Amino acid sequence: MDISSRLNPLNPFSMTQRTIFPALFLLFWGALPCRADLTLPPMFDDHMILQRDQPVRFWGWSSPGSRVDVAVDDGPSATTVVESNGRWESSLPSMPAGGPHAVTISSDGTDITIEDVYFGDVWLCSGQSNMAMTVARADSSVQESAAADLPMIRMFKVTSPHATSPQQHCQGEWSICSPDSVGAFSATAYYFGRRLHRELQVPIALLHSSVGGTSIESWTSLPAQRSIKAIKPRLEAWADEDDQFDEVAEAAKYERALEKWTARVKAAREAEQSPPRRPKMAEQPSASRNYPANLYNGKVHPLVGYTIRGAIWYQGENSSSRGFSHLYGLQLITLVTDWRRRWQQGDFPFAWVQLPDYRQPQTDPNETTGWVLVRDGMRHALSLSNSGMAVTLGAGDAGDIHPKDKQTVGSRLAQWALVDVYGQSGMPMGPIYRSSSTNDGKISIEFDYADGLHSIHDRIEGFAIAGPDRQFVWADARVEGQRVIVSHPSITNPVSVRYAWASNPKFSLVNGDGIPASPFRTDDWDERGR
Repeated sequence: MDISSRLNPLNPFSMTQRTIFPALFLLFWGALPCRADLTLPPMFDDHMILQRDQPVRFWGWSSPGSRVDVAVDDGPSATTVVESNGRWESSLPSMPAGGPHAVTISSDGTDITIEDVYFGDVWLCSGQSNMAMTVARADSSVQESAAADLPMIRMFKVTSPHATSPQQHCQGEWSICSPDSVGAFSATAYYFGRRLHRELQVPIALLHSSVGGTSIESWTSLPAQRSIKAIKPRLEAWADEDDQFDEVAEAAKYERALEKWTARVKAAREAEQSPPRRPKMAEQPSASRNYPANLYNGKVHPLVGYTIRGAIWYQGENSSSRGFSHLYGLQLITLVTDWRRRWQQGDFPFAWVQLPDYRQPQTDPNETTGWVLVRDGMRHALSLSNSGMAVTLGAGDAGDIHPKDKQTVGSRLAQWALVDVYGQSGMPMGPIYRSSSTNDGKISIEFDYADGLHSIHDRIEGFAIAGPDRQFVWADARVEGQRVIVSHPSITNPVSVRYAWASNPKFSLVNGDGIPASPFRTDDWDERGR
């Protein structure tokens, strides 16, 4: 079967179904009443925060041809006419930060008034489990919750599931930050938003849409992914897995697992021990949350158009172990480009969290893993305009893929935003490798964001150097201003330098703001996590 038809969520039917469906749809549509109730997406609701200093989009559904008026208090307003498909869209003129306001939408004799509305900065926050991880599960949750009387920070959490086709509606509601509510907030998003709120003194909205254990391809629309030749093998692997799925065999396997589980539960209870987890029935891959575009369809597409200031992203753990980790940088670039195109807000600011230190501490200078390649792909994605990255070395946990120090993660994301987006002084991120040159048996490394470059240890750790045989050894390194000179007495013809190149690497470089340097390599050898 052609890959396009197998993966196209806009055509989820067989040929027979695609023939029958349009006729059924027309019959159903013809039976609908001509009048439609005025409805809004759930983001447009009490306690919402709208983007300041920009025209703000509103949309919804009402009777075709009817007039829709949107007004803030008795001031700025906008008028539009509902299209033939029942959808309308309008834009309010820009408003400064502040509130509370009331926004009234009127159409066809119906008024909807939204109360307690503020204008501030709106940030989209997405990713997998480390973005989903709540304040209640992170470090110092009791103390942090007690100090969270911050009603000008508000979170809209998308609770709708994934979908096999792009959805117009989602589920979710606004929560006002308080000691009672903050425990359910995304910790990374909250600590990011809290620092912005404290330093900018404006309301902060966090549109939170994340799901644990998910792939980057599930968060990117299919048209965007299919347009990239190098990503095609990843899509084909998903499609092949879907074709090979045997529902009968999987059901039989599940029944056997269930029998064993029942016996283990009985034994555990008799021994007064905790029972094992119940097994799960395998799911048709194309219906799963991880299948390409399914999370985008259900949890991002319905948000498209809500005016935002920018986006933050924390994902990659899942992508490090799927055999395609070498593609991650390209996949991230594709996701960012896709979302920017759909929002139609130009190249809005977009930053991501680089994977932290994890697993056993590094001993081998030749280590390469999927975790490392995903991390390096994130560095390469900084080629995108108006982008940033929070380097999180030192904030990880060797034994836990969900490190609890989310304050550092949120603060480093906010550091990027405060400097690059809001124009404050300082460096937006840790030192980032820029270029290298070789002279007299030494390799000189140049960095961006390297004012005050220094080592946190007496000796600079984490650098490895290789000659033409591509075998790395631990290197000698010294800082000279904003560059590092790397060498080894046994390597007279060096060809590559790597730094912090392991899942849980040795590292030592920081800049004057105390932010660690990103792991990097000067070569482009295709190792694919050997």
